[in-house]
This record gives sequence, structure tokens and C-alpha cells, in this order.
Amino acid sequence: MPKPVSYKRHRFPAEIIAHAVWLYFRFPLSLRLVEEMLLEWGIVVSYETIR
Repeated sequence: MPKPVSYKRHRFPAEIIAHAVWLYFRFPLSLRLVEEMLLEWGIVVSYETIR
């Protein structure tokens, strides 16, 4: 059984990381568009962080 992914040393909570990854892979979006979508929800993150 695989170990669960740990986000201990990351700046953002696991839910936000998972949502950004989901947006990027589920829809044909660029990293900058994912950045803008998260910004609309009040989550300030750069496209470099998402990358």
C-alpha cells in the first residue's frame, strides 16, 4: 500500500495544492490561467509556484 503524500514543508495547504493540480490537468489551462482562477478565490499564488 503506497504512503500518503505529505505536504509538511509546503507553503499552501494540501487542499489548495490538490485543487491547483486538478484544474491544470482536468482543463486545458495554462499555469497563468490557473493562477488567475485561484486569485479570484482569494488565493494569491504565482504561476511559478503552481509549476
